[in-house]
Amino acid sequence: MAGFDDELVGLLPRLRRFARALSRDAADADDLCQAAVEKALGARAQWQPGTRMDSWMYRIMRNTWIDKTRARSRAAQTFVHEDAGLGVGDAGDRAIEARVELGRVERAMAQLPDEQREAVALVLVEGLAYKEAAELLDVPMGTLTSRLVRGRQALLAMLGEAA
Repeated sequence: MAGFDDELVGLLPRLRRFARALSRDAADADDLCQAAVEKALGARAQWQPGTRMDSWMYRIMRNTWIDKTRARSRAAQTFVHEDAGLGVGDAGDRAIEARVELGRVERAMAQLPDEQREAVALVLVEGLAYKEAAELLDVPMGTLTSRLVRGRQALLAMLGEAA
C-alpha cells in the first residue's frame, strides 16, 4: 500500500493544522496528530483507495479528540479537592498508625536520590501517567521507568518489605 503511505505523509501538514485548531495547544496537537496517525495505520485495511483520505483522517482525528476530551473530563470529575477528604475516616488507633506509617514513608522517600524521588512522587503519589511524568521531568519514557523501578525497590528495602 505505497499509495496509502504516500498520501498519509502528504496530509501531515494539514493534519497538524487541524489538530492545532482542535486542541489550541501545540503539544496537545502533536499528541493528537500522532494518535490519529497511529489509529489510521492500524485501520489501513478499512480505507478504500479512490476515496478521500483527508476526510477519512479528519474524521479519525476528530473522534480521537472527542475521546481524549471525554477522558479528561471523566478524570476531572473523578478527583475532588483534597479538603473534601479531611473529615473522612475514623479517629483513634487507625489514624495514629497511619500517621506513623506515613512518617516512615516520608523519611524513606527523603533518602531517595532526587531523580528517583521526583519520579516516585509524580507517578505513585500524585497519580500522573508515565508519559505525563516523563514530559514534566523532560526525560525519555525509559529513563522515567528505570527511575521508578529503582525508587520502588529502594523504598521497599528501606521499609522492610522487600523479599
